[in-house]
Amino acid sequence: MIEQTSISSKTWAAMLLLALIWGASFVSIRIALDEVGPLTSVAHRTFWAMLVLWAVTFAMRLPLPREPKIWGAFLIMGLLNNVIPFTLMAWGQVHIESGLTSILNAATAIFGVLFAAVFFADERLSLRKIIGVSLGFLGVAMAIGLENLRNFDLRSLAQLAVLAGTVSYALAGVWARKTLSHLAPQVAAAGMLTASTLLTLPMAVLFEGPITLDLQPKSMLAIAYYSVVATAGAYLLYYYILSKAGSGNLLLVTLLIAPVAIILGAIVLSEALNPNAYTGFALLALGLIVLDGRLWQRLRKPRIPISD
Repeated sequence: MIEQTSISSKTWAAMLLLALIWGASFVSIRIALDEVGPLTSVAHRTFWAMLVLWAVTFAMRLPLPREPKIWGAFLIMGLLNNVIPFTLMAWGQVHIESGLTSILNAATAIFGVLFAAVFFADERLSLRKIIGVSLGFLGVAMAIGLENLRNFDLRSLAQLAVLAGTVSYALAGVWARKTLSHLAPQVAAAGMLTASTLLTLPMAVLFEGPITLDLQPKSMLAIAYYSVVATAGAYLLYYYILSKAGSGNLLLVTLLIAPVAIILGAIVLSEALNPNAYTGFALLALGLIVLDGRLWQRLRKPRIPISD
């Protein structure tokens, strides 16, 4: 069923703001990776975002979960939605452009549709979804360049790592619906980030050494941005948009993130993408539009002849 929730000008502004925030996060992460390792960058991201979201939770006086099974669900959610994808994508960004990372990240919606069809009876694959998913995968293949997989190298591995991160994101969506849908979103996000921090901090110290704040100012600003603004703040903005515009309209945000990251990557990091990446994104965007369904409905709606 396609959501027909109308979007107010205020909600449109929030959606554009979220796209700008998330698009810029790819550039800020890449800046931080010049000085910290991928695991350390993820530990910073989850720790500071966790503090902000718990502050919001307590300020709103939301009830806290006490059941051990809920905290076990947070642990799995943290792995699927933070630890695995954040780490894979951060490592991938060391070897590929931030703009390309953002394009491949959009595949999350494609995998999300597939996994929802597998795990939920009310999310079966329709003809429209099959077409959208097929276009999406064609776009991903074009963005990566299948010739790069024949000549397998570190760059190819980095792109596959980012794609593996999107698979993890999609599985996280399934897990959240099954186990955490009854919780306030602020509490679910804070609990997830707490579990993520408990996992990432020891791993970062073990594999990359003690975590220090003795970093260059630009690295500190980048970490502050992608943890406080692009993680904690973006979660809150995401759920605001969800309540106002519905989940279907959030696909529009996905389409806006990559252009923002590509433009900022070119300006801030002097990145230049292969033309295939732009063609791939166009196909992926078309796939997401088909999955959104509203254009599909208009094309299938019978036209009423206009009488003279």
